[in-house]
Amino acid sequence: MPRADFYLIAKPRFLEQPLLLVCELAKRAYAASQPTLILARDMAQAEELDDLLWAFDPDEYLPHQIAGADDDEEEAPILIAAPDTDAPSRPLVINLRDDVWLKPCERILEVVPADPAAREPLRERWKQYKALDFELNKHDM
Repeated sequence: MPRADFYLIAKPRFLEQPLLLVCELAKRAYAASQPTLILARDMAQAEELDDLLWAFDPDEYLPHQIAGADDDEEEAPILIAAPDTDAPSRPLVINLRDDVWLKPCERILEVVPADPAAREPLRERWKQYKALDFELNKHDM
């Protein structure tokens, strides 16, 4: 059964820079040898994530790239996809977009903003995943 995990932003570090939580989740996935697809909201966010992943952990390199930038993207453990890019699904998907990811995967991670007004689309996604028979989990970060 596929799984959807919702990560609620709570810590000050993530409140100030929500994409750091995405980097933390990608780092955990890489440590667990899980190929990851990050669905960026737009190309600007994809490029910001690309920069953040370079600098996120000074002691560890997180191999990543933006989909469509190179021919060898299949080999990148962490692939960042802008909406206009046709990226293949991977076992782990981190979704930063407003739509539910419907391609096959084992697990979807959704990052929930701290701002209560921004949470409504995520409530809808929770209901959609539930209707699709996903196992649902919530984590405070």
